[in-house]
Amino acid sequence: MSYRDLPSRARRAPRAPRAAGTVPTAGAGPAAPPRPPAIAVADLDLAGPDGPVLSCTPAPGGPAPAPGGDAYALVRLRGRPVATVLTRIPENADAAEALAAAYRSGRTAGTVGAADGPRPGEGAGGPPRAAVVVATRERAGRLARALASLLAQDHPDFRVLVVDNAPATTATHDLVRGSFAGRVDYVREPVPGLATAHNRGLAALSRDTEVVAYTDDDVVADPHWLTALTAPFAADPRLGCTTGLILPARLTTPAQILLESHGGFAKGFTPRLYDPARPPADEPLFPFTAGSFGSGANMAFRTDALRAVGGFDPATGTGTPARGGDDLYGFVSILSAGHRLRYTPDALVWHHHRETWQDVRNQAYGYGAGLTAYLTAVLVRQPALLPALLARLPRGLAHARAITAHRPGVARPETGEGGTAAPATAAVPGTHGAQGHPWPRALSRLERRGMLYGPLGYAAARLAQRGRRQP
Repeated sequence: MSYRDLPSRARRAPRAPRAAGTVPTAGAGPAAPPRPPAIAVADLDLAGPDGPVLSCTPAPGGPAPAPGGDAYALVRLRGRPVATVLTRIPENADAAEALAAAYRSGRTAGTVGAADGPRPGEGAGGPPRAAVVVATRERAGRLARALASLLAQDHPDFRVLVVDNAPATTATHDLVRGSFAGRVDYVREPVPGLATAHNRGLAALSRDTEVVAYTDDDVVADPHWLTALTAPFAADPRLGCTTGLILPARLTTPAQILLESHGGFAKGFTPRLYDPARPPADEPLFPFTAGSFGSGANMAFRTDALRAVGGFDPATGTGTPARGGDDLYGFVSILSAGHRLRYTPDALVWHHHRETWQDVRNQAYGYGAGLTAYLTAVLVRQPALLPALLARLPRGLAHARAITAHRPGVARPETGEGGTAAPATAAVPGTHGAQGHPWPRALSRLERRGMLYGPLGYAAARLAQRGRRQP
C-alpha cells in the first residue's frame, strides 16, 4: 500500500525547529542526486537458458526498451522468473535479443536450476481457497490498475476485498461499487493505519477462507501471482506465511532508480523456507531480521494462524506515528508461534516505486522508524522474546549500521541477482542485501534518525489507540 496522503503528525514537516519524527522537505537539506538516464523495464521470456526469445514486453505502465538506451529486464524461462538483467541496448540492435545475450553472458549455474520442477499450483489438488485484501486511501486511479490485474488471476477460487482506510472522499467507494461492482468487495475502516486496515480485512473474511493474501494499491500482479503465493499452503500444513518477488514497474526517475539501486524490494530468485525449528545458519539474527523474509506488498498468511496470533499490531504501519513495521511484526509473530515462512519467487508483482526525491527521503526515514517500531511492538506484545532479542543485540546493532551505511555511487559494471550485467553508469539497480550499492549520506542519516524515533512513534501510536477507545 502507499499511504502518501494519510494524516499522521509524524509525517508532517514543520518549520524549524523540527520535532522528532519529522522528515525535512525537499527544500530543507541536501539536494537530490544528479538525474541519471531513464531505464526501460521489460519482461523477457526465453524457451530455455540458450533458447529463443518467446516474448519481450514492457513492464506494466512503462516504456519499451529501445536501442541506445539502458534496459532492466526480468528474465523468465518458459514463464518462470529466474533472473534480472541490466544492460545498454546497442544502436540498431533488437532489444529482446540484446537482453537475452546479456543474460546468457552473465548467468550463473544456479540461475538455470531456479526454473526446475513444476510451477506452484500445478500439482494435484490445486491452491486453497483465498482472499486478496488491498488497503487503500484516496488513490482510485492506481487502485483501478491493481484491481484489474487481480481479477485476471489464474487462481480457481478467490475473492478480492478493498479496505478503504480513513477516506476523505467517496472516490474509492465509487470506483469499487461502480467499475468493479459484483467483482470486488468493499469495506470501510475509519481508523487510519495500514495494520488496522489489514486487520479489518481479515475480520471481514468468511471462516472457510483458508489463506489471506495482502498486496498494495500501487502494484500490478502477474497472472500467476496468487496461485504461486497460496499453493505452498496446501503442500505444507506447518506453513503459516508466504512472500513473493517484487520488481520495479518503472525506472524513469532518479528516485525510482536510487530505490532499486538500494536493493529495492526483491529478495532474489531462490525459493527459501524459514523454519523456527531449524533456524538458518546464515541468519544469526533470526527471526528478528524480518526484512529479509519479504515485504507487505506481496505476502499471504494461513488465515487461522494469523487470527491466532492476533493479526497485525494496529500501533504499527504507515499512517500511524510508528510509520511502518506492520508486515515485519506479522512475520515474526507467525514464526514465533512455530509456523514456517516460505519465500517463493514465482509469486511476482510489479511495484510502482515512489517518484520524487522527497518520497525517497520519507521512505528512508520510514524504513528506520518501522524497523525499531516493530521491534518495540514485539517486546511489548511478546515479552517472552526479550532474552532472545538481547542475546542478538550486539550483532543487531552491527547489522543496523551496515544496512544504513553511506555508500557512494559506482561507475563500473556490476553483477546482480541471478547474473546481472550492468552498464557503466552510476546508481543502477543492485542486489538486495549486498550492501555494495549506492546510498547517499543524507538518506543514511535519515534512516538512522528514523531508528531512534521508532520506539517513540510506536508509543505515540499506542497512546492514540487508547484515546480512541475512551468514550
